[in-house]
Amino acid sequence: MGDNMSKPSAKPFQDGNFFTSFKPYNPPATNDAAPPRRSIFSTLRRPPVAKPNDFIPLFTDCITTASSRTQEYLVFKDPEDKFHPSPDALTQIFLMTYISQSVNLNLTDNFNCTAMTPEQRILLGADWVWAVLEKPTKNPRVQIAVQVLHLSDKEGGEEDGVLPETCSESVQMAQRESSDRNMYERMVDFCTSVGKDCYALFLFFGRKNDKNNIYGVLSNNLEAAMGKCDKIDRALLENFFKGSRYLHTPSGMMQSIVTRNEGEPLTLMIKFS
Repeated sequence: MGDNMSKPSAKPFQDGNFFTSFKPYNPPATNDAAPPRRSIFSTLRRPPVAKPNDFIPLFTDCITTASSRTQEYLVFKDPEDKFHPSPDALTQIFLMTYISQSVNLNLTDNFNCTAMTPEQRILLGADWVWAVLEKPTKNPRVQIAVQVLHLSDKEGGEEDGVLPETCSESVQMAQRESSDRNMYERMVDFCTSVGKDCYALFLFFGRKNDKNNIYGVLSNNLEAAMGKCDKIDRALLENFFKGSRYLHTPSGMMQSIVTRNEGEPLTLMIKFS
């Protein structure tokens, strides 16, 4: 009756079939020389690519530092009315502070500053020239010629910063070569000769209605004013502020320069302090 069922072996460990049916586990072979797989997140961490206008925040920092330092002396009042910083001293304070800060921030590789010699200042009308540099050639892509104007300067822009009896022969020769134009016109001529990528920046250390702040008029198109007027002088430059509803910041000024279309005229009024 019923199906015949086999009985289990009484001594299973003595049964040879038990061990032959059991196979040991061998793990899959691995290639130790194969490189590890890159994490998906490693592809997201790429080194930042330098942008052409990354220098603008550093430039703004340098300008702000130089303007603040100069303003301290610009508003200084000696209680005994004996000490008055000279115009040349104020210009040097601004320029030295700017240069020191630009070196500290490693700005000079992207944005250069060249101070003029006495002869160059007379011939070109500029105290210094800023330049946006191309990489890797470091050729100037944009230039800004800067002339500082002081409230104590003689009207007409004929001051050359040196006394005739103390200046060198080369300075005297430069004065004779440029005697037919005032300092404003010389700088405009210089910028015009370079092209629309060279801007004239007239930096006001105080204005008649605001003696304690630093302003600027920047333009690459002032030669048009020379064609309409007898001459360029301080009164003409001051007049730009009367029709201006907006004063740019140094950062806004530089942003406007680097984003301008090629050959496009640009004139801005700026407040530096």
